[in-house]
Amino acid sequence: QAKYLAQIILVGAQVVGRAFMRALRQEFAVSPASQAAANARGRTERPQSAAASRIIGISLQEAQQILNVSSLNPEEIQKNYDHLFKVNDKSVGGSFYLQSKVVRAKERLDEELRIQAKGDKEKGRKAET
Repeated sequence: QAKYLAQIILVGAQVVGRAFMRALRQEFAVSPASQAAANARGRTERPQSAAASRIIGISLQEAQQILNVSSLNPEEIQKNYDHLFKVNDKSVGGSFYLQSKVVRAKERLDEELRIQAKGDKEKGRKAET
């Protein structure tokens, strides 16, 4: 009986191991469509912008969607930020989570504005020489 019990445990462990390995392969497999989308995103973002997205943890497009802005207009960004921050304040029944998403979106857009200003400044220096 012990022999049969050991065989059952061994077969069960093999089945679970195979299923686990199959799940890992599926998890790490990258479909061609998702790989193409990631490559396209990487080509459109400048290196500084991509780094800012990684550091802040939010992409430029997501930040624009959260603050409902289509262009990087500082006045519009600030106006929408102020409104959304007040609306989501916990003291008026808002959500702290949403309020923090609004703050992160503003930080990301501010960083993008800083990157653009730095790039424009460098272009101005190159044009002078």
